[in-house]
Amino acid sequence: MALDIASLETPVPVVDLGIAEANMARMQAYADAHGLALRPHIKTHKLPGLARRQVELGARGITCQKLGEAEVMADGGLDDIFISYPLIGEAKAERLAALAARVKMRVAVDSPAALATAIRAARHGHVIGVVVEFDSGAKRTGVTSVDAALDLARAIKAQPGLRFDGLMTYPTTAATAAFLAEALPRLRAEGLEPAVLSGGGSPQAAKTHELAPVNELRVGTYIYNDRMMVAAGAATWEDCALTLHVTVISRPEPDRAIIDAGTKSFAADIMPAGLQEGYGHILGYPEARIDRLSEEHGMVDLSACARRPEVGERLRVVPNHVCPVSNLHDRVAVIRDGAFQGFVEVAARGRTL
Repeated sequence: MALDIASLETPVPVVDLGIAEANMARMQAYADAHGLALRPHIKTHKLPGLARRQVELGARGITCQKLGEAEVMADGGLDDIFISYPLIGEAKAERLAALAARVKMRVAVDSPAALATAIRAARHGHVIGVVVEFDSGAKRTGVTSVDAALDLARAIKAQPGLRFDGLMTYPTTAATAAFLAEALPRLRAEGLEPAVLSGGGSPQAAKTHELAPVNELRVGTYIYNDRMMVAAGAATWEDCALTLHVTVISRPEPDRAIIDAGTKSFAADIMPAGLQEGYGHILGYPEARIDRLSEEHGMVDLSACARRPEVGERLRVVPNHVCPVSNLHDRVAVIRDGAFQGFVEVAARGRTL
């Protein structure tokens, strides 16, 4: 018997390919209109097929966070990969060298230790592009001074097998513009012309050209969108390509429902302070609130609902943050025009090394 989407066992993540295609085309059109090289981050979908489609639509390559993701994408036919994450240690250097022998590689550094890893990898004979990451307020990785960025840029240029490609940051903010205003004249005065000025962040992506003079855009969430993107005004519910289909398995009280998905299906990301509460938005029941999660249970507060779901009813949930949801599932169901197309393995799932 042929499967349809309503007969699939839950919980199951479902990707609407038509919506994802529209999201990809919209971001590519924005990047093209503003002279930005789009380099999508695959951590949201982790699917080589969608990464290839992003490149077909005009992306200049892809961004990965971890070597494991990059290895999967290289196996899947992607040949221009940026790892926007410091790689530390000899084992990472050997894997980076193996990738550089197969595809065009660029990596980010923010310390002498990360640079040493790239140097060791380049000794195998394949040129590796390197960008210096600087902090724009996220207080994650990234140098915090122009002096530190210059020191690393000089060291990169001096190393055989490495190519100084430029600078990167996350997210793109007003602080990005301030850092570049100081850094660019000083780099150029030393003959260190940065070909790449890479910024990122899906929520503010459509304002990138107003925020800072970057020429590359790294974004990931836009392909699926999620509750945080909707709350940020960067998407609508109709733009959300991935929904988690769940089933009401219990109604212990009139004001409470239990769904068959908890932290092992949703992750436990909460909305930023001041925004909506709960762990996802239930389409069709906007007043319902998924207010608690255990490993396999989602507790739903129905007290504000005029109409309430019954036991056995299937619900569609837009997660707060879609990226970790992809990493929690071995496969996603895909649909187009409402019709079930089959399952796709999440090939880069769990590739955190």
